[in-house]
Amino acid sequence: MPSLVADVMTFNVVAVRRDAEFKEIVEVMHRRRLSAFPVLDDHDNVVGVVSEADLLPRQAYPARPSAVRHDPRRKVPVKAGALTAGELMTSPAITIQARATVSQAARVMQGHQIKRLPVVGDDGKLIGIVSRVDLLGVYDRPDAAIAAEITERVIAGDFVLDPREFTVGVSGGVVTISGRVERHAVALSLLEAIWEVAGVVDVRDRLSYPVRR
Repeated sequence: MPSLVADVMTFNVVAVRRDAEFKEIVEVMHRRRLSAFPVLDDHDNVVGVVSEADLLPRQAYPARPSAVRHDPRRKVPVKAGALTAGELMTSPAITIQARATVSQAARVMQGHQIKRLPVVGDDGKLIGIVSRVDLLGVYDRPDAAIAAEITERVIAGDFVLDPREFTVGVSGGVVTISGRVERHAVALSLLEAIWEVAGVVDVRDRLSYPVRR
């Protein structure tokens, strides 16, 4: 069974309201050692995410008269004048649901080049957050536990095959499986199921099956 976001996410989430002020946001970042967090509306719906990158324009482009005189033609980012989370945040927020798989969450993070994903319920309300480190945590699993799950749950349980007919080796999360199955389609399904086991880094196919002529 694939690992779900619900299995690895953090439930204790730091978030701010839309009206949170610039200095308050910075203080929360420093105190909690966070680089970004969700922004909520009055109904706890996630409406955006505010990050260090959203705050930097104010420091890079100060609104002091001396700065303007130095280069009156400079192009100032809109967020340089933002003072609240609602003005600073990146919106709409990219979110994910707890029932999504870890692989799906990883693809979303990779595709959008983000480090954290707010986790929401069906009603859009914030229930947790998942980070890159959380997702990678699925690989922190003993090889023996991976081998046991493949043998007991996948081969004997899901596929109702005799585990004595197979050899399952796991080293550094890399699974090597050998044995004989009756059909090519069964072999493919078995390999796919092994890929979904938490902690599997790679699968090496040594299965044999009858070849149609």
